[in-house]
Amino acid sequence: MSTVLFVIDMQNDYLYEKRKKNFSYNTQQLVSAVNEITKQYNNSNHDVIYIRHIIQNLPTNRLLFGYSIAGTEGAELYSGLNIVSKYCFDKLLGDALSNKKLRELLAQKGCDTLHLCGLDECGCVTATALGAVKRGYNAVIIRKGTATVFSAGKVAKTHNKLKNAGVRFI
Repeated sequence: MSTVLFVIDMQNDYLYEKRKKNFSYNTQQLVSAVNEITKQYNNSNHDVIYIRHIIQNLPTNRLLFGYSIAGTEGAELYSGLNIVSKYCFDKLLGDALSNKKLRELLAQKGCDTLHLCGLDECGCVTATALGAVKRGYNAVIIRKGTATVFSAGKVAKTHNKLKNAGVRFI
């Protein structure tokens, strides 16, 4: 069995200078950490898979969300990422494993463990970790490669939920 690294939602709309104010991540620190992580995994012959959160390009979605809209510059992977793999999958839901083609690739590769980094620790990283456990994978969140815009209280509750579900942190 094998371990795969997911790099979740490291997209322009969350990280570049033109992002919405509510996405107040420390871009330089996070991107530096994620680039180091992807380098380590790639050098250790682990597959690295990039995940993009995509919202359908509809007038209502542009008004309601205004980010991660299909076909826009903001939905693309952040330009500061060092891309080390050809694997990039889109998701419409928080859980990356909602993508059937991604699940098929993991089965083909005999993957049993998912290591997760990216955005947001209390959002799509959590949804993917819980989805992984539900589907029988071991899920591990790499703390130095994640960030969140949520409060410390929300983070603590989320960590408890994840630990109770069997998700590990490194």
